[in-house]
Amino acid sequence: MSVKQNRILIYGAGVIGSIYAMRFIEAGLDVTMFARSNRFKTLKENGLQYNEKGTVKAIKVNVIDTLENDDIYDFIFVTVRYDRSESALLALQDNQSKNIVTMTNNSIGFSSWLDMVGDRLLPAFPGVGGQIKEGILYARIPPKILVTTVFGEISGLVTERVENLAKIFKTAKLPCAINKDMRTYLITHAVSDIAMLSFLHLENKIVDEKTVRMRKTAHQITFILKAYLRAMQKAGVAINPSAFKIVLTCPDLILDLFFMLWLRTKMVKDMMLPDYASSANNEVVQLNNDLLKFLSQKDITP
Repeated sequence: MSVKQNRILIYGAGVIGSIYAMRFIEAGLDVTMFARSNRFKTLKENGLQYNEKGTVKAIKVNVIDTLENDDIYDFIFVTVRYDRSESALLALQDNQSKNIVTMTNNSIGFSSWLDMVGDRLLPAFPGVGGQIKEGILYARIPPKILVTTVFGEISGLVTERVENLAKIFKTAKLPCAINKDMRTYLITHAVSDIAMLSFLHLENKIVDEKTVRMRKTAHQITFILKAYLRAMQKAGVAINPSAFKIVLTCPDLILDLFFMLWLRTKMVKDMMLPDYASSANNEVVQLNNDLLKFLSQKDITP
């Protein structure tokens, strides 16, 4: 199958979906975006607007707000947050497309997702980020050495569809990697996000910059990250990627200093914007609740 013959649907027009849509369209791929409400109207009227080195540009995009069951795509990328993943998959349950790529966190595994879409499921995790301000995308695509888009079969096999997916990313010049144990990869990543985004809310309010800069905040991240990684291991879940094992042997002081530096970056300051902080908090709360349920079934408390 030629990459350019693939029909791609981006289901979710937030930051992640918009970045992949932009890069896929620029690579000449056949891309449709599914969006609703104001985002649908904005994309329809103005195209996909994005900021490039201070200049606002726009790219034409095919956008729909209704998906028919017989509207078939080679790949549907589900680019919604974890707390919205089940509702998105339910909406796609009767669509006849064969490959559904879930580009989101997951702290418990794939049982409920498989119940909805079966072996069409292809779990993944995005390697991009950023913001949308006033309808304009501000993309952040880190270098490959820091983060990359990761995907793989639940079985661990490198199948034809996985290879085709890798070709799509290569065509779009987006770094990617195939992981043979996506369950443990996503649980490890969820633990990381639970720890590193736990600072966003304090007493049901978005945390202020002064609190963020305190060592107490950094140590909170260190404490939660170590506790959850140890709990994972007790539950028989491998730490994936294995480089995260360094966290368990690294002295608290070193980790605290690392997180203190990270908490002072522009990226973290952007995270404290109300829209991002609220939606990210909703996701982290559900990730945490589901992970705690998973651990409690094995009589483990972080």
